[in-house]
Formats: sequence, structure tokens, C-alpha cells
Amino acid sequence: MRLRNLIITSMMLGAAATAWADSTPKYIFYCIGDGMGHGAVMSANAYTRQVLGNSEGLTMTQFPVASLATTRSASSDVTDSAAAGTALSTGYKTRNSMLGMGPDTTAVISMAKMLFDDGWGIGLVTSVAIDDATPGAFYAHVPNRREYTTVDRQLAESGYQFAAGAGLSGARDKEGKDTGVLDIFAQNNVKVVYGIENVDTVCDRLLLLSHNIETPWSIGYAIDSVPGALTLPQMTAAGINHLQRTNPDRFFMMIEGGSIDHAEHGNDGGTAIIETIEFDKTLAQVFDFYKAHPDETLIVVTADHETGGVSLGNNFTGYAAYLDMLKSQKVSKEAFSDYCKGLLVSRMAYRWDDMEEYLRNNLGFWSVVKPTEQQTAELKNLFNEIFEKRNQISDQETLYANFNAFSTLVFKVLNDCSGIGWTSTKHTGNPVPVFAVGVGAERFSSMKDNTGIPRTIMEIAGKTMN
Repeated sequence: MRLRNLIITSMMLGAAATAWADSTPKYIFYCIGDGMGHGAVMSANAYTRQVLGNSEGLTMTQFPVASLATTRSASSDVTDSAAAGTALSTGYKTRNSMLGMGPDTTAVISMAKMLFDDGWGIGLVTSVAIDDATPGAFYAHVPNRREYTTVDRQLAESGYQFAAGAGLSGARDKEGKDTGVLDIFAQNNVKVVYGIENVDTVCDRLLLLSHNIETPWSIGYAIDSVPGALTLPQMTAAGINHLQRTNPDRFFMMIEGGSIDHAEHGNDGGTAIIETIEFDKTLAQVFDFYKAHPDETLIVVTADHETGGVSLGNNFTGYAAYLDMLKSQKVSKEAFSDYCKGLLVSRMAYRWDDMEEYLRNNLGFWSVVKPTEQQTAELKNLFNEIFEKRNQISDQETLYANFNAFSTLVFKVLNDCSGIGWTSTKHTGNPVPVFAVGVGAERFSSMKDNTGIPRTIMEIAGKTMN
């Protein structure tokens, strides 16, 4: 009986292996939520249900396969984006800050490069700079991720058919001088356009960037409703359309929700939730593509690392979270901090009554959000110190922004009242989620290290990474 069971099991495994070998995807979507740990997903999922009234929740949570991935780098249990991006793109660990290289600075080849060399179309999309760490890991090889001009040159020379993001950090040097990067793109027959309305539907190679060249690191937060700003769903749709025209038979797209991480570094719960939902809207677009090509498409969703140690629930609210309080948030913490700094620079007369009105209108304070008397007193006292007495109080410094001290307190109160918790303004070593649907998706049903994700995708595609 035991022998018979072993034979049957062996036959089943052989049949499964044959099915995997016979079924390889023609379209692969690799979707990476920068900094998107389980806390971010669960908070956005709860907001989707409680506030937006969508009982089904996020698209990613409806995928049939879900698991975890570990994220340590070769140099630390807490990875940075460059090392994590390298792991997710090449299947190799490297040291923090290194991009597309092993710890010994030997170049390692990304899955995108392997597929491109085999005739696949390649598209890279991000809501941050296209030469930032995560997208850069799919084409660049530099010992330090901040060698932006070199990274840009390598993108131009990659041959990839489509790329989209906020801008090029390497287009200007530290003194603001033109580095000639755009000339390199032109020399490599890449059409560079600014804004979705200017997308070229004829060219073979396209780089889509934001109109706002002053902030190449971000297209702007969705919550701030910047007029005319690019959106991640827009860029993704443009990329799919471009690749369907240039490489209709086989293409690969990496799509990054980079602004999730930016909001989490600032411990801005409401903005992080909206950015996660914006990323999920993009996944819904990709899922629609899958529905039209169910036997030819693989979608894998994960994160490069977790940021902020964000949780749904905190000590202030106890066994509850009141995410409906965040529906009145109309500005990001960065936008509010800039507003406060602008007031101080202008030296205009600005009283507590004025700030109270702003907080009511833009953050729902004392209407939807209910600060305690003690919290209100703390806000008023700090306002008087900064805006009335003009005392200098240090900014809160994070990776992407320095926040005015008053804005820091305002958003701490907002997080406390709504039930969003934080442990850090930096990355953590927490595992990240993995979701999958489509051809070979069942192979993501168990926990992996992040290096195992690209290797598994390539095995499903019938290829082996060295």
C-alpha cells in the first residue's frame, strides 16, 4: 500500500511538473509596492471596506495565492531599497546601497534583461523617479544607487521599449547643471515625453515623465489632488498599450507603487492608505488584462521591504480602529508641512483660530476627528511656540522630507485618533506579502526569501537564472 501511494504521489508530481512545463506565460506583471508590508495592506483593505464601502476589499487580497517573503540584505537584517530591488530583480543578495551588483561589485543580470535578450518586450513603471532603486535594479549596475547619471545612461542603453516615472534624478547635478542625460536618450532613439497627453503612439522606445521637472522624485501624492499630475494607473495603461503595439506576443512589466514608501517614512497613515489603494487600482487594471488572457498571464505582487512598522491598531484606540476619521484628510503630511513653513517664511499674522479653521477644513479635526482636550491643548501650545513666539523647534527629519514640528504633532494626533500605529520612520525587517494569480501562481503558495521570487517567475517562464 505504501509503495502504491508513493507511486501515485510521484505520478501526480510528475503530472504537475509537466503541466508547469507545458504552460508558460506570455505576459508577466511584477507589481511591487515599495514599503508595502502587511500593516499597509490590512489598513488599506479595512479603509476600502469601512470607508469606500467595497465589501470585497483590495484586488490583491482577492488573488487565489498568498504567502510571505523575507527581505534581509547581504549586509543587514533590515534592507534598503537598492539591495531589495536587486534581490527581486536578479535573485541575488547584495549589500545595502548597491544596485544590480553582488557584494563583490560583480554585475548580476536581471530577469528583465534576460527576457529582453530573448525577444520579450519590457516595460518599467513607477510613481517615483525612474532611476530610483527599484526600477533601476532591472537595468542598472552601480556600487551606489545614487550614481544617478550612470543609472540613467544604462536605462537609455538598455533597449527596453517603455519606461515611465516622475522624472530623472540624474538629469541635473548637485549644482543644478544639465548633465546631458537627455541627449543620451535621444542618441539611443528613446522618445522622451512629459505628461500622459503627449504619449507618442508611433515610436518604438518611449520614456514618459511628469510635467514637473522640479520634483523628479515623485509624481505627487494622490491625496493632494495635484492638477494634471501623472497617476500610476495612467502610466500603467500607457505601458500596456505601448507593449501590445511593439511586442504583442510576449512582454514583461514591472510596476512600482513607490509613493507608499515615501508616505510611510513620514508616518502619514492616511496618505499611505490612499497610495496603497492607488497601487491596487493599478492592480485592478492588470487583473482586467489577466481576465482577457487568463491562460497566458502571470501576475505577482509583493514589496521590496516594509517601512515604518505600520499597524492597524495602536495603544490610543485599543481594540479598535476608526479609519472613517481619515476620510476628511485632504492633504498629505508633506503638503501640510510645506504650508506651515510657508506661513513662517511669509511672517504673516496667523492666529490659532486661523489654524483651527484650516485643520477643520482639511483634516476634519474637532468634527470627524476627535482630539482629546489634552491633545488640543498640546496642539495650541506648540502652535503658540512656533507661530506666535517664533521659537525655533527642530524639524522631524526623515528619508524624503523634513517636517515642521507642528505638522509632526498634528499627524501624530491624527494617527492616534484613527488607530494607525508606527514603530519607525525607517525600514523594518518584517516579512512582506506575496500575492499571485495566473499561470504558475500556485508556486508562490509557500514562504520564500525575496531572492526566490524572480527565480520562480523565470522557472514558470521556462528559464533558469544563474
